[in-house]
Amino acid sequence: QLRLAESGGGLVQPGGSLRLSCAPSQYTLEGYAVAWFRQAPGKEREGVSCISQAGTYKDYVDSVKGRFTISRDTAKNTVYLQMDNLKPEDTAIYYCAAPSAYYCPGFDVSRYNDWGQGTQVTVSA
Repeated sequence: QLRLAESGGGLVQPGGSLRLSCAPSQYTLEGYAVAWFRQAPGKEREGVSCISQAGTYKDYVDSVKGRFTISRDTAKNTVYLQMDNLKPEDTAIYYCAAPSAYYCPGFDVSRYNDWGQGTQVTVSA
């Protein structure tokens, strides 16, 4: 298993920005697509964004298009989620996850084998 770990969460005011990072504690992300999910209290986990193994394909849920950007740095073995113009409805625990594939298999959670522990993002004035 990759043993993914997220970092970069925190408290931010509406309109602010955060950058989340996802890195494995062992092995490499090379060869894997990586996705970000989030789960707000009382709601189901939803897919936010996914990037393919080569970084050439990126997918976003409609609610974050134009505000969030996913990227990956092969040299640092890290995937990032840059979140700009944050809104209170973005408040959730954010998880990174990897499927057993180099491509993004959509946002069905059952398609993802490795998950991090999550990082809290709170958007509030």
